[in-house]
Amino acid sequence: MDVVRLLKQLIAIPSVNPMGRAVTGEIYFEGRLTQFLCSYFAELGVEYESIEVVPGRNNVIARTTPKPGVPTILMDVHQDTVPVEGMIVPPFEGTEKDGKIYGRGACDVKGSMAAMLMAFTRLVKDNPPDAANVILSCTCDEEATVKGINHLVQLWENPSGLSKILTEPPDLGLVAEPTMLDIVVAHRGATRWKIKTTGKACHSSQPNDGVNAIYKMADVIKALQTYADELSSWEAHPLCGPPTLSVGVIEGGESVNIVPDWCTIEIDRRVIPGEDGIEVMNQVEEYLEQALPFEFEMLPPWITGVSLSDHNNGEWSDRLLSVIDKLEPGHKKVGVPYGTHAARVNQGGVPSMVFGPGSIAQAHTIDEWLEIDQLLKSEEVYYQFCANAGSQT
Repeated sequence: MDVVRLLKQLIAIPSVNPMGRAVTGEIYFEGRLTQFLCSYFAELGVEYESIEVVPGRNNVIARTTPKPGVPTILMDVHQDTVPVEGMIVPPFEGTEKDGKIYGRGACDVKGSMAAMLMAFTRLVKDNPPDAANVILSCTCDEEATVKGINHLVQLWENPSGLSKILTEPPDLGLVAEPTMLDIVVAHRGATRWKIKTTGKACHSSQPNDGVNAIYKMADVIKALQTYADELSSWEAHPLCGPPTLSVGVIEGGESVNIVPDWCTIEIDRRVIPGEDGIEVMNQVEEYLEQALPFEFEMLPPWITGVSLSDHNNGEWSDRLLSVIDKLEPGHKKVGVPYGTHAARVNQGGVPSMVFGPGSIAQAHTIDEWLEIDQLLKSEEVYYQFCANAGSQT
């Protein structure tokens, strides 16, 4: 097995996150990929665990043989992908063409999974004398409600006996996402919630007899647009930029011939390092209360923004950068506007950073692909970094 063949095999195992939709079918959820990972680790002969997070959705955790006196590195990669509707390449074939692998998850993030699995396999078989202890976590539900990583961090934050592998915090979290072989040392987080307006339904032939909740929501959206414009002038993080706000979904009403008595919108508020994911909601609520002459309802968030700060990962990222430079000079530490599991690992008291092959511009696309050259180099970086981390303590 090599990393290219392994990536093709991973792409051929659908693990689509339905993103909250009521859908059924064998392509959805991570079950088949979880089974593959358990078989992979069993054949490799390492200690592993499959821990249920929610019914039918598991995190899989494996580790190298632990050694005393060396750091423990948690390598984390998520199992799920986004949906495949609209794709113009076969989503589950792992097609190889012109030095690239095409398919859903090739870039986000099964390419990184293949690279991590191969690096982990080499660490187990080679047993380098200066290697760190490595725990490889393959987490579920990254693309929607991040239940997998929250459950994983709880294993050391509030030990309950569910795991014998991850009972205390590791020394470093190395999270896989497409970074073009740069190192993400800081990024934004996202708080997402709904706002609801209510009205009074009536027949649409007599609209003045009712109160149109969609019209009220139009005023909410207009106020939010002004607020979003003002956010761009707030103090920016040097790597991540300023905070942002976007309205992404609107729903309301029952029928075109009924004046709607309800309307909801979904809001995405990106938080930068130093902001609190709940406080940003309070700020929006206070702004709208001053701007609007009617009441509205703020519904509880389903994701609370947690950002990644670069305040405590400098030494580790320097080490990783030195490994990358030996293979391909010119890479750097960066901040990005999107979020990753690294923020939650860091919130759990563990310095964290993000690294992997591919570009975020290819993630979630209709022709998702990954360059084989980056795939090969990322495997070597993961291996060399972990193989020598024990000598630098």
